[in-house]
Amino acid sequence: MAEMVAKATTPGIMAATSSSDSESSRAESNEANSKWLDAHYDPMANIHTFSSCLALADLHGDGEYKLVVGDLGPGGQQPRLKVLKGPTVLTESPLPALPASAVTFLMEQHEPRTPALALASGPCVYVYKNLRPYFKFSLPQLPPNPLEQDLWNQAKEDRIDPLTLKEMLEGIREKAEVPLSVQSLRFLQLELSDMEAFVNQHKSKAIKRQTVITTMTTLKKNLADEDAVSCLVLGTENKELLVLDPEAFTILAKMSLPSVPVFLEVSGQFDVEFRLTAACRNGSIYIMRRDSKHPKYCIELSAQPVGLVRVHKILVVGSTQESLHGFTHKGKKLWTVQMPAAILTMNLLEQRSRGLQAVMAALANGEVRIYRDKALLNVIRAPDAVTSLCFGRYGREDNTLIMTTRGGGLIIKILKRTAVFVEGTGEVGPPLAQTTKLNVPRKTRLYVDQTLREREAGTAMHRTFQTDLYLLRLRAARAYVQALESSLSPMSTTAREPLKLHAVVQGLGPTFKLTLHLQNTSTARPVLGLQVCFLYNEALYALPRAFFKVPLLVPGLSYPLETLVESLSSKGISDMIKVLVLREGQSAPLLSAHINMPVSEGLAAA
Repeated sequence: MAEMVAKATTPGIMAATSSSDSESSRAESNEANSKWLDAHYDPMANIHTFSSCLALADLHGDGEYKLVVGDLGPGGQQPRLKVLKGPTVLTESPLPALPASAVTFLMEQHEPRTPALALASGPCVYVYKNLRPYFKFSLPQLPPNPLEQDLWNQAKEDRIDPLTLKEMLEGIREKAEVPLSVQSLRFLQLELSDMEAFVNQHKSKAIKRQTVITTMTTLKKNLADEDAVSCLVLGTENKELLVLDPEAFTILAKMSLPSVPVFLEVSGQFDVEFRLTAACRNGSIYIMRRDSKHPKYCIELSAQPVGLVRVHKILVVGSTQESLHGFTHKGKKLWTVQMPAAILTMNLLEQRSRGLQAVMAALANGEVRIYRDKALLNVIRAPDAVTSLCFGRYGREDNTLIMTTRGGGLIIKILKRTAVFVEGTGEVGPPLAQTTKLNVPRKTRLYVDQTLREREAGTAMHRTFQTDLYLLRLRAARAYVQALESSLSPMSTTAREPLKLHAVVQGLGPTFKLTLHLQNTSTARPVLGLQVCFLYNEALYALPRAFFKVPLLVPGLSYPLETLVESLSSKGISDMIKVLVLREGQSAPLLSAHINMPVSEGLAAA
């Protein structure tokens, strides 16, 4: 790493080979204004990977952080696990299948506390300690399709020929919900001449259906410390999330998703409370909490997600529509930022010394843009499109940015210790929205006439509005005072008798059931000595009791007081019944209620 810094501090050596002094001076000025030191650039590094297959960790516990790369091995080459120290490859080992993700985590609290390396490849997770194979975890096998199993049993007994087997397997693949096994899928890819030999070789073998790992991340076990023990969280092709124990590698929790997860973000601790966020192939993002087997919230995107990063409490999602979206953990959309080109990959930039967390987005035009929320902080221009990003401690430098390009190049940059990210410094000139022309409608003749009238009579219009507003306030105040003086409100306004009344009418007629619910709303004092009186038109209604006493009202309880009301009119008309709650010895009611009685449908039908 010291050699890389030395290269970064002498950019004039490379610029001196240019054809003119102006180009060299321009390069030096760009280097001086940049927030990054160019530590290393190797366009022929032959590293082809994604951001999920990059990890930085102190694998030997000597304070020297190394870069772990799950190389895809392009051009028919075998996938490999590479460990880089500085710009050079330290170790290299082959992998049986394409890598899906690489993470480092602490398995135990024992000293020395060196992290383990977990690499997801196919249906297995390969765990390394001190760069030596330590454990291999395989996903549990899935039950095979019963129709497929029956076909292979018939082929074993030579009851069907290979051509018939192929036709029936193709029918199962198109219609069945349970997918075929790898053995059947390989058989369907063969030519007719090779089918019989394949059937003779595999017909005696048991059908096995194995899923594969699509994504992987880590979740703290019981502490939020940086050096705490972590669990592995796996996303599988059969739409499940698995949480593994860090020591025994047993499945601690299993959760189901509506689609296959491709990106994962976690927060919290497994033993306390945690939240899992999964971006899936169906264009949706699902959020799950502890003890939930199925998603609690769902975010439906208008395009496929290409990246998922959690910044503090905000989920930042990149989509194929060349845009970044910010969401809360409950799925509420906060903001959207449009990108100048398609997003290839995303990752988190965390500068612990300044408490900064931002999102890095690599674009197809060779730019790497750094955003805090929707504010652009910095733009890095790479010589080729960047396909993977990783930021963290590398070697002995805390803030190192590692990028790999589409052509297999390796770029290492170091953030200057004096660099400060300021919002809005990434772009030069006005924002793009300022140049967008607004679709303003044409002015009509009516609009012009109204504008002229408001200009000429603006003072009179304002005075008329104020006068009407004052009159409205005065009428509302008078009506409120009248309601208080006549006790027209269903709630008592006095502190001595805090009462609440509401009525319910039941029935079709001619006999109705009237129920009064009277409640003492005080906290500790009962109310005694109340009476209820009914005022009504005796030509239309008849009540068995128009006046009765109320029992003791205990605080907080609602007392139902029931009576029957008989409709006497046969003309299908109705009227109002007034209910008054009185105190013995007082003429003014404490509260009242006006009940609009319904029309008697029984009499109308008769």
